[in-house]
Amino acid sequence: MKKKNNLEKASPEIVREKLESLKKLFPEAVTEGKLDVEALRRAIGEGIAANDERYTLNWAGKNEAFKALQTPTLATLAPCLEESVDFDKTGNVFIEGENLEVLKVLQKAYYGKIKMIYIDPPYNTGSDSFIYPDRFQESKEEYLKRIEEKDEAGYLLKEGLFRKNSKENGHYHSNWLSMMYPRLFLARNLLRDDGVIFISIDDNEVHNLRLLLNEVFGEENFVASIIWHSTKSVTNTALVSVAHTYNLVYMKNKSHFIENRTQFRLSESGEGFSNPDNDPRGPWKADPFQVGGWRPNQQYKITNPTTGKIYKPNPGCSWKNDYNKFLELSQDNRIIFGATGEAGPQRKRFLYEAEERGKVVTTLWDNINTTTNATRYLKELFGKNIFDNPKPADLITRFAQLSTLKNGMVLDFFAGSATTAQAIMELNKEDDGNRQYICVQLPEKTEEDTEAFKAGYKTIAEIGKERIRRVIKKIKTEGAKPGVDLGFKVYKLKNSNFKIWRGDVVDTTEDLEKQMDMLKDPVKPEAQEQNLLWELLLKSGYDLNTKITEQKIGKCRFYSVAGGEMAVILSKADEKCLQEIINRKPQKVICLDSVFENNDQLKTNTVLQMKDAGIEFRTI
Repeated sequence: MKKKNNLEKASPEIVREKLESLKKLFPEAVTEGKLDVEALRRAIGEGIAANDERYTLNWAGKNEAFKALQTPTLATLAPCLEESVDFDKTGNVFIEGENLEVLKVLQKAYYGKIKMIYIDPPYNTGSDSFIYPDRFQESKEEYLKRIEEKDEAGYLLKEGLFRKNSKENGHYHSNWLSMMYPRLFLARNLLRDDGVIFISIDDNEVHNLRLLLNEVFGEENFVASIIWHSTKSVTNTALVSVAHTYNLVYMKNKSHFIENRTQFRLSESGEGFSNPDNDPRGPWKADPFQVGGWRPNQQYKITNPTTGKIYKPNPGCSWKNDYNKFLELSQDNRIIFGATGEAGPQRKRFLYEAEERGKVVTTLWDNINTTTNATRYLKELFGKNIFDNPKPADLITRFAQLSTLKNGMVLDFFAGSATTAQAIMELNKEDDGNRQYICVQLPEKTEEDTEAFKAGYKTIAEIGKERIRRVIKKIKTEGAKPGVDLGFKVYKLKNSNFKIWRGDVVDTTEDLEKQMDMLKDPVKPEAQEQNLLWELLLKSGYDLNTKITEQKIGKCRFYSVAGGEMAVILSKADEKCLQEIINRKPQKVICLDSVFENNDQLKTNTVLQMKDAGIEFRTI
């Protein structure tokens, strides 16, 4: 840690400081300590040809992936109260929709607010179907038609959004990278400075994913590749049966955890600690007093006081401390010589010390449930085999224990059967935590020959929502303490409630007049007020847990947002109502132009009064 008030011996390296500042904004533009100008130009929307004479990750379609990232979305999120549990009380969220569009919608409201991200994306095995941006030659109408194709029941057609990425495809790896890049880039924006991302992956793309994450997060923010023993079954037809899954771990800013490293540790369980000599300091465990590496000031003789035997470090090793520290530890009854007192020196480590420091995890995890266990659990929860190879809840629980302490927002935008939601609720129950989750899942159709489809679950999103409901019921039955959040809000990705100016279809004066006439009332006629309200909140930077109360003044009404911080007026408002809102002194007021009902004088007076009151006022 840097000492405070320490006089620097040299002037600041201005160029290096500027590079570090640029790196925080555009980590993908700094490679091996050098500014990659071409990568920077791509990041701000200027696609250029790659230079083969530098170290970089390149693939066919990378510029198109940048276009997908930088193309703004006009979508919004609409609340679905009937599918939620305790909508007005909970802080948990399930979003049904395509995750790239959802991540774009969340940018303003959740920028820099997410503590942990976990995703289990398609592994690109050759049988996966997923979305990748390779059709930029088509018009917007063609694209919208394709992604909005629905069957008779209103479900998205799989062919519209998904395409199978076969290994015979010439751009097999490129397509997967193009799918992942914009999502990871947007995900990084959402992470807090002390945020962490965990990604499960297998051998098919782990090498490419590592390079991609180095570009997006910065190589210096890599933490570990955790090997999880994910299956105990053996494939007899394989040359080598794969029994593991990789879990790549990156931080938004690794330096935060270097300074606060105990945050990235598990709680000490106390296993292996005892107190055979009734030490008043409590249970302890004997640690080796010898360490690898030869250090001249840690080479000395230690005599066992019981046997008189003399011990020296093994060749190439040293004692853990120098001689003066050893004497200090001996006087403090911290050096022992085995259980019988007749062995070599060991050092006591007390449980209270271990609890303060936490337990350092290793990269090999073989004490987590397997996918077989997780499949069996889900089958018991639903009464049938509803989802293949889900991740076990304790895997995500372990990630959350490492990265969230007892609070913070957790995001999973490849939610699948909503294992992450279960893990967070169960962990909160266990340690009285206050973590919240956002799960995002596309309403991908289930296949007609599956148990899920036959049971009435037409999409993966429906399975995820039902799993959360069943887990909530199970936790309540088991007995959860008051205060544990056992609810969730459901939102669905929808087109904007506002009409959009279409300059690309204006070719004649008549076209122009039609567009202008259409926008006299910018709200679509089918728009519902609650959906309109939430779109305005999201685009104003308010998150999905913002408190909203409906207020009435006479026959008029408005919405008070975030304890009166903002007011939103969506229906007719008279002078008395507007004056009362001004008297309440919100920071911001948003209203539809239609609330004035063509009363220009009332609108002008309101604008002036809001300005005099120091209120930011906007009409739409």
